[in-house]
Amino acid sequence: MDDLGATAGIVLITLIAYKLGLILIGVLAARFTRDETDFFLGGRNMGPWVAGLSYAASTSSAWVLLGYTGFVYDQGVSALWMVPGILGAYAVIWLFFGPRLRAESAEEGHITSSDFIAARAGRWKGWVRGVAGLLVLFTFMVYIAAQFGAAAVAFESQFRLTHWEGVLLGAWVILIYALMGGFWAVSLTDTLQAGVMALISVALPLLALLSAGGVGGVMETLSTTMPAAYLDPMGGRGLFAFLGFAFGIASIGLGALGQPHLLARLMAVRDENARVRGFTIAIGWGVIVHLGMAVLALSGRALIMDAPDGEALMYDIADRVLPAILAGIVIAAVLSAVMSTVDSLLIAASAAAVNDLGLDKRFAGREMLVSRLTMAALCVFAVTLTLSLPASIFDRVLFSWSALGAAFGPVIVARVCGVESRGLAILGAILTGFTLTVVFYVFGQVDGQAMGGLGAMLSSLAGVAGDPFERIFPWLAPLALLFGFRQPARQSA
Repeated sequence: MDDLGATAGIVLITLIAYKLGLILIGVLAARFTRDETDFFLGGRNMGPWVAGLSYAASTSSAWVLLGYTGFVYDQGVSALWMVPGILGAYAVIWLFFGPRLRAESAEEGHITSSDFIAARAGRWKGWVRGVAGLLVLFTFMVYIAAQFGAAAVAFESQFRLTHWEGVLLGAWVILIYALMGGFWAVSLTDTLQAGVMALISVALPLLALLSAGGVGGVMETLSTTMPAAYLDPMGGRGLFAFLGFAFGIASIGLGALGQPHLLARLMAVRDENARVRGFTIAIGWGVIVHLGMAVLALSGRALIMDAPDGEALMYDIADRVLPAILAGIVIAAVLSAVMSTVDSLLIAASAAAVNDLGLDKRFAGREMLVSRLTMAALCVFAVTLTLSLPASIFDRVLFSWSALGAAFGPVIVARVCGVESRGLAILGAILTGFTLTVVFYVFGQVDGQAMGGLGAMLSSLAGVAGDPFERIFPWLAPLALLFGFRQPARQSA
């Protein structure tokens, strides 16, 4: 058997073993799942290690291993300006949002972040929850499609499948184990995966760095083979262009502030001590993984000058610096990371359909069945989206991330700050944040110059490197609505 065949065999064996482990976790977790709170929040009894590591794995996973690595490989050192924004979001969610989100959710029985957002919306509460639920379903379909695309890349490279075969295989495997258990099963799986990702993010970059001649060898190779802008922290940009780029990519962290599957970890943590310890664990993991994958990207550029797909760099490096058995295990771990993200998204999307859209009231006593049917329907739609709208993993994830962050993030910031906005202002803020993100994203993809006038202006703004207008501007109008249209405490909108 050649190296490729040996690697593919190891990947397959490792994946089968991993999936059997997931099924076992799902079966065990099902014994502790008795109601909606258990299924969607693990009974609000999550400890610091599971909360911190499952949060970390859910927020990064395939994106940091594949998309982020490919972005650094392509852009160079200037791409690292996104890291402070990403890690800053960890701190905001755990330390600023966390205390009120956890306490109020437990006291008032919130199941989803939409419950928290709509809690003070007065007579508009039903509208806010419904719109929020629909936006979660829409954006998570795009998000899940990106994860299926990531799985397809791996299946294509390792098993010589076509793209559509890789997408269908990844979706089928994910759907099987996602249906097995609820929030506890998902969180335990993500905790295991976070540990594996941390190990890979230390070992593989170190081996790549050594193979490229160490720090000195990498710097020498890059300085002689790449443009000077590649190693320049400003990326060779002028001051204003650099500031736009740096703020744009750092503001990727803003999107985290509105992600339901991340906020659910804070709603599920059992007490304040677990929350504080969970933050320490999560931020430590984030530093290790993001810096490790940056080292992998730069070392990979020194080893492979013109990789056809930067988002597949991790697979190429594993094949180059590891024996077949270890390379197979690494690749299997990446596939598992992709799948572990999807299960968290499916749980959050199912919660949106069942709780926010009121399916639990229409099908009382059959909430678990409805949740699982929703998961299956979302998988089918996401597969269709993956096959019909090709785009990079990085772009798809960032669009979904930014749109949901701009829709929910400003409302949560206002709530945590103690601002009680009018219900209509809350609804308007959600729709405005989402719509502005979509507008700038769309104009960034088309030739707006041909439209002239407003279209040309929006296209020009949307095309600024780093996408600062797509990620920052959609926050400003919602915050103005929320802080400008307040209501007296305890009054309806």
